[in-house]
Amino acid sequence: MRPAYEILGRRALSTLSSLKLATSSARYLPSSTELLTPEHRRLISRSTMAGEPNYASWTKSGLIERIQALEAQLKSGSETSQDGSAKAATQPADPASASTSRPASPTPSNKPKPKRTIDPSKYATRPIALKLAYLGKNYGGFEFQAAGNVETIEEHLWKALVKAHLIFPKDPNVVDWSCCDYSKCGRTDRGVSAFGQVIGLRVKSNRPMGRKRVKVEGEEGAAPKEDQGVEEDDGEMDIDSGWDHIRDELQYARMLNRLLPPDIRILAWCPTPPPDFSARFSCRERQYRYFFTQPAFAPESSSASSSTGSSSPPVGWLDIGAMRDAAKRFEGEHDFRNFCKVDPGKMLTNWTRVMFEVSIEEVPDVSSALPYLACQPSFPSSTLSSPHPKVYSFNVKGSAFLWHQIRHMIGVLFLVGQGLESPSIITQMLDVETNPRKPNFTMADEVPLVLWDCIFPLNGDRSNSVEALNWVGAEETSTLRFSELIDSVWSNWREKKMDELLANRLLQEVATQHLSRQGSDISRAAQEMQGKKKGKDKPSHRAYTGGNGARPGGPYVPLMKRNTLEEPEVQVEKYARKKGYKDADDMRRAKGYRNAVDGDE
Repeated sequence: MRPAYEILGRRALSTLSSLKLATSSARYLPSSTELLTPEHRRLISRSTMAGEPNYASWTKSGLIERIQALEAQLKSGSETSQDGSAKAATQPADPASASTSRPASPTPSNKPKPKRTIDPSKYATRPIALKLAYLGKNYGGFEFQAAGNVETIEEHLWKALVKAHLIFPKDPNVVDWSCCDYSKCGRTDRGVSAFGQVIGLRVKSNRPMGRKRVKVEGEEGAAPKEDQGVEEDDGEMDIDSGWDHIRDELQYARMLNRLLPPDIRILAWCPTPPPDFSARFSCRERQYRYFFTQPAFAPESSSASSSTGSSSPPVGWLDIGAMRDAAKRFEGEHDFRNFCKVDPGKMLTNWTRVMFEVSIEEVPDVSSALPYLACQPSFPSSTLSSPHPKVYSFNVKGSAFLWHQIRHMIGVLFLVGQGLESPSIITQMLDVETNPRKPNFTMADEVPLVLWDCIFPLNGDRSNSVEALNWVGAEETSTLRFSELIDSVWSNWREKKMDELLANRLLQEVATQHLSRQGSDISRAAQEMQGKKKGKDKPSHRAYTGGNGARPGGPYVPLMKRNTLEEPEVQVEKYARKKGYKDADDMRRAKGYRNAVDGDE
C-alpha cells in the first residue's frame, strides 16, 4: 500500500500540471478554491487555524508557488521516509560491528537560497498617479477578484509593483492595497478596455531621506540636534541637495512596462498629485467611446434593391442620422435607471447622472476597403459615402456612470439605427415619472467599449474640464534613441493588423465569388423560393448588439410594449429583507453605506 504522502504528492502534481496547461494556453485560471484537492484543503485549513493568511485572497501566481512549496515538502518527506526504511533494513544486528563501521559521509545540502529581502524603512516614499492603457478583451475586468476564473488588470499591476519593489505589502501573495494608499478612477468590467485609466498610490522613491531630529534630554529649551547615523523618511528633503523630483527619480513607467503583459502599458506618471488626491473622487469627468462599423454586420446581397424607397435602412446597415438625433437626447442631467443594470447590493438611492457631451463621430483613417460593398444602399437620412466599411464611435463625456450604463445606452441606439425604434424612445425612457420601470432588452457587447480618458481639474473644481495633473510621459526622461513603449505597442498592433488583413482578403474573395454567382439560374430560383417563404412567414428581424454579428429574432416587439423589471427601489428593499434587515435604510445604517453617486463603469 502506498504511503499517504505519496498519494497526496501525485494528486497535487496532477493539479499543478493542469494549472500550468491552462495558464499557457489562455489567460484562464481556476478560482482559488478550484486549484486545490481535498487533501490540499485539509492542509490549508490547518495552516489557517494556526494563524496563517486566508488563501482565498491570494493571487493565482502566489497560490501556484504555495502548491509548489507543498509539493517540495511532500517530496522531501517521501525521500526521508524511504531513506529511513532503507537504513533500518541494512542496519547490522551486532552492536559491536555497528560501532566499528565507518560513518556515512554527509550529503551536500540542496536547499534553495533564501530570497533577498528589502527593508522598507531604508527608502523614502512618495504619492504619485499613474495613467495606464490596456486591451481588456482577454481579462476579467480591472478590479481584482479573489474568486474569479480570469486574470484581471489589477492582479498584474499588483505583481509588477511587488516584483519591482515599489510597494512593500506584508504578504506579497495577498492582494491588499491598504499598504500604499491606493485608489482607482474606473472599475471597468470584463472585456472592457481603457486608454486613460488612472490610479493613485504611494511608492518607493529615490529621494534622499531626511535625518531624524531628537531633543536632548535634561536640557530645558534645548535646540533639536541631528542624530548622526540615524536616517528616517520624515517627508522632507534637503533643499540644497540638488535632487530633481523628476529627472533623478525612478523611471516608474519603464520599470513596470518591463514586467507587465504587452497589452497593459503605463503611459505616464504624475509626480505632484494634490495632497488629498483620490483617483476616484477627484475625477471630474470620465470619457467613454464605443466603436462600431457601418455596415454593422454582413448585409444581405439583395438589400440595396429591396430597400429602395423605404424609410428603414437595409438589413445590416445603420441610420447614422437617426442615431445622432437619439444620442443628443442623453445630454444633460437625467435619471438613468432605465439605462443601467441595478446591483441591489450597492444600496444606491440616486440614479441621476450628468452627461456633458454625447455624440456619434466617424473615426478617420481606420477604414479597410471591401470593394464588394461599393453598391451602397440608399435610403432617407443616409449619411453614407464611399469607401466602406466605415468605423464610428459613440462618444460620451460625463461626471459618473452607473453599472453597464454605456452599454445600455448604445444598445438602444442600435435599435434606433436599425429602424426598429424612433429617436423619441430615448426621451420616453428618460421620463422615469411616466416610465419608472426598465423594459427588458439586451445591452451591447463589452469588447468595443473603451474608457478613453479621465479628467482631474485644478483643486477639485468640478466646473472646470481642463486637466490639471502634470503628466510626465513614460519615456520623457529616457536616454534611449528609440521608444520602448512605441516599440511594444507597435508589435501588438502589427500582430492584430495581420489578422485583420487576412480576414479582410478572405471576406472580399468569398463575397466576390458569391456576387459572381448571383445571376445563375440556381441562384435566381433560390431567391424566388426565399421570396415566397417570406411572404408566408411573419416578419422577423436580426438584432445587432455591437458584437461580430446579429442574432436572429422573431417579430420585433417595441420597447414600450415589453415586459418590465421592478423599480430599483423595490429591488433594493427586497435585497435588504433577504439579508435579514428590516428595510434598506436599516441595512445602510448597519453596513455604513454612503449614498454614493458614482457606481463606476
